[in-house]
Amino acid sequence: MSAHVLKNPAVLAGTLAVLAALFALFATLLDQGQLLTPVLGKAAQTANYLHEFTHDGRHLLGAPCH
Repeated sequence: MSAHVLKNPAVLAGTLAVLAALFALFATLLDQGQLLTPVLGKAAQTANYLHEFTHDGRHLLGAPCH
């Protein structure tokens, strides 16, 4: 992607929206403690806070988590 394309506000907004959506999908469907590990250390992976927070949402969307 060239810098000229990113100067277009619509393209930039669309790109940021796609990146935010991908991040939300990763946090909701795939995260097993990786996102909070830099902040909480190993406790984030053993306690699995984001996983437990989004557990019902994962099942609602049909994503396997265990």
